[in-house]
Amino acid sequence: MRRVVRQSKFRHVFGQAVKNDQCYDDIRVSRVTWDSSFCAVNPRFVAIIIEASGGGAFLVLPLHKTGRIDKSYPTVCGHTGPVLDIDWCPHNDQVIASGSEDCTVMVWQIPENGLTLSLTEPVVILEGHSKRVGIVAWHPTARNVLLSAGCDNAIIIWNVGTGEALINLDDMHSDMIYNVSWNRNGSLICTASKDKKVRVIDPRKQEIVAEKEKAHEGARPMRAIFLADGNVFTTGFSRMSERQLALWNPKNMQEPIALHEMDTSNGVLLPFYDPDTSIIYLCGKGDSSIRYFEITDESPYVHYLNTFSSKEPQRGMGYMPKRGLDVNKCEIAR
Repeated sequence: MRRVVRQSKFRHVFGQAVKNDQCYDDIRVSRVTWDSSFCAVNPRFVAIIIEASGGGAFLVLPLHKTGRIDKSYPTVCGHTGPVLDIDWCPHNDQVIASGSEDCTVMVWQIPENGLTLSLTEPVVILEGHSKRVGIVAWHPTARNVLLSAGCDNAIIIWNVGTGEALINLDDMHSDMIYNVSWNRNGSLICTASKDKKVRVIDPRKQEIVAEKEKAHEGARPMRAIFLADGNVFTTGFSRMSERQLALWNPKNMQEPIALHEMDTSNGVLLPFYDPDTSIIYLCGKGDSSIRYFEITDESPYVHYLNTFSSKEPQRGMGYMPKRGLDVNKCEIAR
């Protein structure tokens, strides 16, 4: 008996936009052309990179402060260049890191109830990059460990407590780094770079464990993230500029486990992965839809579930950690 429909708990997952009175209005989102997600969220706050004159700034709003945001609302504004990426600390909901065009990374402590005055003094300034810093990512399991990657093709892992660089990986990438992802326990990182390579790196040994040349043939930006089982999931473009997604086993990077072509839009696909349900949400910059796929151990490995469509195109996305979800409403991701 061959089942016609694959059995899955998530076949009927659907997306729903919140009502208008629960949105944040009048926010001037940054116009920087960098491919980051422009916002970050945790169970207490949402942070959004905004347009700022003479430097870089981002807003930090308590989740319940919905509605119209006043133009004079206090911001976090200590950078002298536009902010390119922000990331909340997974171990402390009041700590956020930001990377900027001024070549620095700053770590901020947000007051208990949100900002009442603009914040200009960071807890610590991390200086070590020679060009703009486009990626910041906290270590998933170790406290006070932060990774940053810049346009100088270097990755630096910092001890935030002392403000020192622990590890400097500056000779591994020959071209711009598009993204960096930690694995589940933080022992490995994987990177996607402009030289069309996907690399898996052991930062302690400072060596490349696995790499794949031309993971995607196209010249447009790629993304690579680790899954819970240690496999690597990538999004990119084919030679004909079709968007692709692929699944790789780092122990054997010759051929992908699975490779799917999607459509011919030109927005970069940003993957958000939920290790508990093995679902990947793909949001494209400039798309007005979010697609979700389930990753399983049986062929074809990547199963399309559904698409959420909205009327307006999205410019950035933030992914809520599991602790911030309303499980009473059977919410599995936000």
